[in-house]
Formats: sequence, C-alpha cells, structure tokens
Amino acid sequence: MPEVLLLNGPNLGILGSREPEIYGTDTLADIERAVGEEVAGRGWRVVARQHDCEGEMIRTIQDSYETVGAIVNPGALMIAGWSLRDALANYPRPWLEVHLSNVWARESFRHESVLAPLAAGVIVGLGALGYRLAARALVATVS
Repeated sequence: MPEVLLLNGPNLGILGSREPEIYGTDTLADIERAVGEEVAGRGWRVVARQHDCEGEMIRTIQDSYETVGAIVNPGALMIAGWSLRDALANYPRPWLEVHLSNVWARESFRHESVLAPLAAGVIVGLGALGYRLAARALVATVS
C-alpha cells in the first residue's frame, strides 16, 4: 500500500497541551487520524513520525524516499534548519509545509522559512485543519 509521510518536528509531540491558545487542542494523534482519513480514498496509508531533533527528522526523510509524498511541520526548524532543508531538497516526491499558527502574525523571527521555497505549497494559520488541507493538496498533486 502506498504511504504518505507525515513528519512533525520539535515540540509537536505535546500538541493538545502545548499552548492551546496558539496551537489548538487537537493532539498529534488526532491530526494523524485526520490525515489518514483524507488519503484513505486514494488507497494510501499514513506513516507518522515526530522528532524533537533535526538529525532524526533528516534520517526519517532519507528513509522515506519510497513514499508518495510528505506533509511536514518542521516547527521552529523552519527558521534555521539548513540540514533539514538539504534533506528535503533531495526528497524525490512532492511535499507540503504546514504550520498550525499564522507564523506571520507572531514574532518577527518566525516570518521566514528556509524550507518553504522547496515545498510544493505552504499552509499556515488554519490549525489542525491545515493538515487536512495539505493531505487534500497532496492527493491532488500526486499523479
């Protein structure tokens, strides 16, 4: 069965209890379930990974070249995750960058992503719904 990589970065493993006024109350398990529902009609299954370390995220990407595409929330690594950027540059499938909060409505240091220029698209500020929309976009993008 074809697989979609759902990769979440630092501090996203504590969603649901982490600053709910910013990140919402959905847990990472809720988000994984929602993405699975979105891609199931295409016959895909979700391989979900969350890492607090950039190196582990890189290894996951390198081990996932056979997936049909990816949804990536790099968390704060969007700002200076240059090694993560290099790994995503080599990832051979389309991928989308997702952020729960509107990063441009927050602190100025969050206003630029070093990863976004490589992504097939970027979704920000829509909370957990952004993951569903990314999954729909991936389904529409992958031939």
